[in-house]
Amino acid sequence: MPVTRAMRANIPIDPFGRQGARRRMCQGVRMPVITLTGATGRIGTALRARIPRDGETWRLVDLRPVTDPRPHEEAVTADLSDLEAVTGVVEGSDTVVHLAAVSTETSFDDICRHNLVAAYNVFEAARVTGVRRVVFASTMHVTGYYPWDVTLTPDAPVRPDTLYGVSKAYGEALGRLYADKHGLEVITVRIGNFVDRPDRPSDLPIWLSHDDAARLFRACLDADIVDHVALYGVSANTRRVWSDDGWEAIGYRPVDDSERYADDVPGELTRWQGMEFTERGFGLT
Repeated sequence: MPVTRAMRANIPIDPFGRQGARRRMCQGVRMPVITLTGATGRIGTALRARIPRDGETWRLVDLRPVTDPRPHEEAVTADLSDLEAVTGVVEGSDTVVHLAAVSTETSFDDICRHNLVAAYNVFEAARVTGVRRVVFASTMHVTGYYPWDVTLTPDAPVRPDTLYGVSKAYGEALGRLYADKHGLEVITVRIGNFVDRPDRPSDLPIWLSHDDAARLFRACLDADIVDHVALYGVSANTRRVWSDDGWEAIGYRPVDDSERYADDVPGELTRWQGMEFTERGFGLT
């Protein structure tokens, strides 16, 4: 069921004078509304189980129906390549957490629709409806063609390993534009290897545990006013090869360390940080 468009309140909410949409009220107190795209995916499912707080409304958006909404959740089926639909979905939100994307290599047409067009639509809809913050899920694959002996910071030149990585670099650039030009608060998270536990040596430096992912995205929601922050999303791994730049800005403090699994995954690292994504022909048929 589509979300109805709320009446716009003629109240400036920050120095840019953005107009905030009317938010949910309960006994005179505004209730935070968080829109989560890609809600049925691996990360979205993990976040739903870990980070909502009492008093928050979570609007779950996906092409696939959310079949088990909880009392604090609104389920919305929407195609993010449709700007009008996206505008209706994000109306009234305080924050949009944009996870939805094709997350591996596939045809350019699919990547264009689900990653390029959808990312633009999310940022543009956030701008026109007065959303305050967008948390953009990027990927380690924007820098997949770096060797392991290079410690990367978020401002390192991109070296994408796939069209998927290219599409996420585009989304990062969009976020920077909308922060600088339109005053949107944007947090870009280059997500590491999000799995239950590492199962190969190259996972050890870049592992992001489910619980640390929850800590990370909760920090993105709770951070004080930000302009634009970019960071790598990774656990507190002993072998970590990415800097912690940006963590302090949002209050992210990871706990888990992949080292406890190191004895279970002996062997050598791959040549590049992007692992199999760097192989010629990866994901292509």
